[in-house]
Amino acid sequence: MWRTAAQNTGWCLAGCSIGEFSTLAAFSSLGVAAAPADGALYYGLLALPLVNGILTSVALETVILTRGGMEPRAALNTALGMSMISMLVMEASMEGVDLCFTAGALGLAPTAVAPMLVAGFLAPWPYNYWRLKRYGQSCH
Repeated sequence: MWRTAAQNTGWCLAGCSIGEFSTLAAFSSLGVAAAPADGALYYGLLALPLVNGILTSVALETVILTRGGMEPRAALNTALGMSMISMLVMEASMEGVDLCFTAGALGLAPTAVAPMLVAGFLAPWPYNYWRLKRYGQSCH
Protein backbone atom coordinates (compact mmCIF):
# COMPACT_ATOMS: atom_id res chain seq x y z
CA MET A 1 0.00 0.00 0.00
CA TRP A 2 2.93 2.34 0.68
CA ARG A 3 4.11 1.73 -2.89
CA THR A 4 0.70 2.64 -4.33
CA ALA A 5 0.59 5.75 -2.16
CA ALA A 6 4.10 6.63 -3.37
CA GLN A 7 3.05 6.26 -7.02
CA ASN A 8 0.00 8.45 -6.45
CA THR A 9 2.14 11.03 -4.68
CA GLY A 10 4.64 10.96 -7.53
CA TRP A 11 1.98 11.70 -10.15
CA CYS A 12 0.68 14.56 -8.06
CA LEU A 13 4.22 15.86 -7.60
CA ALA A 14 4.78 15.83 -11.36
CA GLY A 15 1.70 17.95 -12.00
CA CYS A 16 2.22 20.29 -9.10
CA SER A 17 5.89 20.83 -9.93
CA ILE A 18 5.13 22.04 -13.44
CA GLY A 19 3.05 24.96 -12.19
CA GLU A 20 5.16 25.69 -9.12
CA PHE A 21 8.53 25.71 -10.89
CA SER A 22 7.22 27.59 -13.93
CA THR A 23 5.77 30.37 -11.80
CA LEU A 24 8.85 30.67 -9.59
CA ALA A 25 11.13 30.65 -12.65
CA ALA A 26 9.01 33.40 -14.20
CA PHE A 27 9.32 35.38 -10.97
CA SER A 28 13.10 35.00 -11.17
CA SER A 29 13.37 36.01 -14.80
CA LEU A 30 11.01 38.98 -14.38
CA GLY A 31 12.72 40.27 -11.25
CA VAL A 32 9.62 39.91 -9.07
CA ALA A 33 11.85 39.30 -6.05
CA ALA A 34 12.06 43.07 -5.67
CA ALA A 35 8.41 43.26 -4.46
CA PRO A 36 8.07 44.66 -0.92
CA ALA A 37 8.32 41.78 1.55
CA ASP A 38 5.58 43.05 3.84
CA GLY A 39 2.91 44.15 1.38
CA ALA A 40 -0.28 42.53 0.17
CA LEU A 41 1.33 42.17 -3.27
CA TYR A 42 4.01 39.90 -1.80
CA TYR A 43 1.43 37.58 -0.22
CA GLY A 44 -0.67 37.55 -3.36
CA LEU A 45 2.35 36.63 -5.42
CA LEU A 46 3.35 34.06 -2.80
CA ALA A 47 0.03 32.26 -3.38
CA LEU A 48 0.37 32.22 -7.17
CA PRO A 49 2.83 29.27 -7.42
CA LEU A 50 0.56 27.22 -5.16
CA VAL A 51 -2.52 27.96 -7.27
CA ASN A 52 -0.66 27.30 -10.51
CA GLY A 53 0.72 24.04 -9.14
CA ILE A 54 -2.74 22.79 -8.26
CA LEU A 55 -4.13 23.88 -11.64
CA THR A 56 -1.39 22.08 -13.57
CA SER A 57 -1.85 18.97 -11.43
CA VAL A 58 -5.58 18.92 -12.19
CA ALA A 59 -4.88 19.56 -15.89
CA LEU A 60 -2.30 16.75 -16.09
CA GLU A 61 -4.62 14.29 -14.37
CA THR A 62 -7.49 15.27 -16.67
CA VAL A 63 -5.33 14.62 -19.75
CA ILE A 64 -4.08 11.28 -18.38
CA LEU A 65 -7.60 10.10 -17.57
CA THR A 66 -8.98 11.27 -20.92
CA ARG A 67 -6.23 9.46 -22.82
CA GLY A 68 -7.04 6.41 -20.72
CA GLY A 69 -10.54 6.37 -22.20
CA MET A 70 -12.53 8.45 -19.73
CA GLU A 71 -14.95 11.07 -21.04
CA PRO A 72 -13.44 14.58 -20.69
CA ARG A 73 -16.10 15.84 -18.26
CA ALA A 74 -15.77 12.76 -16.05
CA ALA A 75 -11.98 13.05 -16.21
CA LEU A 76 -12.13 16.68 -15.08
CA ASN A 77 -14.54 15.83 -12.25
CA THR A 78 -12.23 13.02 -11.12
CA ALA A 79 -9.21 15.33 -11.26
CA LEU A 80 -11.05 17.99 -9.27
CA GLY A 81 -12.03 15.32 -6.73
CA MET A 82 -8.39 14.60 -5.92
CA SER A 83 -7.33 15.40 -2.41
CA MET A 84 -6.86 19.15 -2.08
CA ILE A 85 -5.31 18.53 1.33
CA SER A 86 -2.55 16.49 -0.26
CA MET A 87 -1.92 19.06 -2.99
CA LEU A 88 -1.92 22.00 -0.58
CA VAL A 89 0.53 20.25 1.75
CA MET A 90 2.73 19.40 -1.23
CA GLU A 91 2.67 22.93 -2.62
CA ALA A 92 3.21 24.62 0.74
CA SER A 93 6.17 22.38 1.62
CA MET A 94 7.80 22.96 -1.76
CA GLU A 95 7.37 26.71 -1.55
CA GLY A 96 8.57 26.75 2.06
CA VAL A 97 11.80 25.05 1.03
CA ASP A 98 12.27 27.50 -1.84
CA LEU A 99 11.70 30.46 0.48
CA CYS A 100 14.42 29.12 2.77
CA PHE A 101 16.85 28.95 -0.15
CA THR A 102 15.91 32.42 -1.45
CA ALA A 103 15.76 34.05 2.01
CA GLY A 104 12.12 34.96 1.42
CA ALA A 105 12.54 36.37 -2.08
CA LEU A 106 10.03 35.40 -4.74
CA GLY A 107 11.88 33.32 -7.27
CA LEU A 108 13.38 29.92 -7.92
CA ALA A 109 16.77 29.04 -6.49
CA PRO A 110 18.22 26.32 -8.74
CA THR A 111 19.86 24.70 -5.72
CA ALA A 112 16.42 24.37 -4.13
CA VAL A 113 14.87 22.21 -6.86
CA ALA A 114 15.96 18.81 -5.53
CA PRO A 115 15.13 19.61 -1.87
CA MET A 116 11.79 21.03 -3.01
CA LEU A 117 10.96 17.78 -4.81
CA VAL A 118 11.95 15.71 -1.79
CA ALA A 119 9.84 17.86 0.56
CA GLY A 120 6.96 17.92 -1.92
CA PHE A 121 6.97 14.13 -2.03
CA LEU A 122 7.54 13.34 1.64
CA ALA A 123 5.09 15.84 3.14
CA PRO A 124 1.83 14.42 1.65
CA TRP A 125 2.92 10.78 1.27
CA PRO A 126 1.76 9.62 4.75
CA TYR A 127 -1.59 11.36 4.24
CA ASN A 128 -2.00 9.69 0.84
CA TYR A 129 -1.19 6.33 2.46
CA TRP A 130 -3.73 6.94 5.22
CA ARG A 131 -6.41 7.98 2.73
CA LEU A 132 -5.74 4.88 0.62
CA LYS A 133 -5.78 2.56 3.65
CA ARG A 134 -8.76 4.13 5.40
CA TYR A 135 -11.04 4.92 2.47
CA GLY A 136 -9.58 2.92 -0.40
CA GLN A 137 -9.18 6.22 -2.25
CA SER A 138 -6.11 7.56 -3.90
CA CYS A 139 -5.37 10.93 -5.39
CA HIS A 140 -4.68 9.48 -8.83
